Amino acid sequence: MRVVSVVSTKGGVGKTTVAANLGGLLADAGLRVLLLDLDSQPTLSSYYALNHEAPAGAYELIALNQTDPEQIISMTEVVGLDLILSNDDQGRLSTLLLHAPDGRLRLHNLLDHFRTRYDLLLIDTQGARSVLLEMAVLASDLALSPITPEMLAARELRRGTLKLLSELEPFRHLGISPPPLRLLLNQVNALRMDTRMIICGLRKTFAGATNIFVLDTVVPDRVAYLNAASLGLPVHRIETRRSGKRRSASALETMQALAIELFPEWSTAISTVSRYEEAQ
Repeated sequence: MRVVSVVSTKGGVGKTTVAANLGGLLADAGLRVLLLDLDSQPTLSSYYALNHEAPAGAYELIALNQTDPEQIISMTEVVGLDLILSNDDQGRLSTLLLHAPDGRLRLHNLLDHFRTRYDLLLIDTQGARSVLLEMAVLASDLALSPITPEMLAARELRRGTLKLLSELEPFRHLGISPPPLRLLLNQVNALRMDTRMIICGLRKTFAGATNIFVLDTVVPDRVAYLNAASLGLPVHRIETRRSGKRRSASALETMQALAIELFPEWSTAISTVSRYEEAQ
């Protein structure tokens, strides 16, 4: 099972949108995907309609070590896409984990209960530095950070997300290495001059880095992503073809490119999603 946390210490960069749509695409590709919502503002938990809502969720998983699927795993209407709901609206988990001996390693130690059931665990995190975010990162084998092409987001990346990963380095002594970081340019308006300058600057900054890489895939700022969220559907089902008036890729093409870049081992299955959709 691959474990990917979608992270950023800055809010509003599109973490939930990326997690929901990436999970939806991979489920349509035939993979078994579990979403874990660790954000106290549970947008991901309400993104998709549910066929089955479990009585418990993320709080019971993390606070009580509850791993019984019948108790904590809800099923969305997207076949193959399950969800552990966020139900910690009062922020109790952060306090609990701060005082627990295994606090930052709690999720890492629970993962074996899910490995045989799922191909991928996608974790949506809070848009601020917290022990929950640190726990999610240490449980992951890859961190994906959406970044909007604006100067404030670029500054916060260095001050927040990169500093977080640096400060988790001591966990290597316990045999747990912070995951490599993939930066995803998100909500991009390619017509703006400052956008192009910031993107170019980011690519140059991390060109020689070993564990940090700016993805080639760029997610445009398009209304299709808002429409998909309103309908509770993966965006690749909403916009399957590019408009004749636009040069940029369709949402289907963009999400496929992102998924293949992140998970090349599943590229064959991911590439069939277009055929899957045409058959519906």
